[in-house]
Amino acid sequence: MRRVSAKEITKAVRGLCISAACDLEPDVASAIRAAKAKEESPLGAEVLGQIIENFEIAGKEGLPMCQDTGISVFFIEVGRTVELDSSLEEAVNEGVRQGYKDGYLRKSVCHPLKRTNTGDNTPAIIHTEIAEGDKIKIKIAPKGAGSENMSRLKMLKPAEGVQGIKDFVVETVSMAGGNPCPPIVVGVGVGGSFEKSAILAKKALLRPVGTPNPDKDLNTLEVEMLDKINRLGIGPMGFGGTTTALAVHIEAFPCHIASLPVAVNIQCHADRHKEVVI
Repeated sequence: MRRVSAKEITKAVRGLCISAACDLEPDVASAIRAAKAKEESPLGAEVLGQIIENFEIAGKEGLPMCQDTGISVFFIEVGRTVELDSSLEEAVNEGVRQGYKDGYLRKSVCHPLKRTNTGDNTPAIIHTEIAEGDKIKIKIAPKGAGSENMSRLKMLKPAEGVQGIKDFVVETVSMAGGNPCPPIVVGVGVGGSFEKSAILAKKALLRPVGTPNPDKDLNTLEVEMLDKINRLGIGPMGFGGTTTALAVHIEAFPCHIASLPVAVNIQCHADRHKEVVI
């Protein structure tokens, strides 16, 4: 067994919170630059240029690329032969607490009914799974409300099939318009159950932007839906153009014969995600 201390986890999470807010991942930055090069609308290209300038300044100056530094969402893989000296959840939340304070990041978490701020951006949302080995892989995806609020879930009838999935995804993006600050990344979860599809959709956003889906059928579906979405004409920040989405990523899971859950989790152009292995 390999023993890992809570302090080590907290330190890693603190760093992830700050770097995710300020440094856009290379896969997202490259996708936005490529989108600008081929954007057909002059205004759309100009907006993409401003987005690029914004994330370049953020990275250089160590400043958040967006004032909404989001609610902290984690996907954590814990190796079977790892022994923790304390609570994983407490260690992660302490890291979030320190990161949002030390990084001067906006604290946006509040009680759902009273709307009173928790003051330190905790508690974080933590998804954990057991993996092989003696390492801990921590992935963070800070999620702002502008894009999160445009996300939807629907229990389709199985008879609606693949066409029903396509229609729901495109309809969701169309209804969102410019609200989620496009160009967006569209995470889609298909199958499982009500809650599983939503988790799949969020997890889909962690895949490097534009990488092919290893499943041939899902990859074909992603390519087709990306084309349909970009034909909507919403464009960068909703000002019109040929770039509404940078990618559509799908995760699938077997489901009950009588149901077809589909969740769409939209991410804004500040597609923040970082990971570390301890």
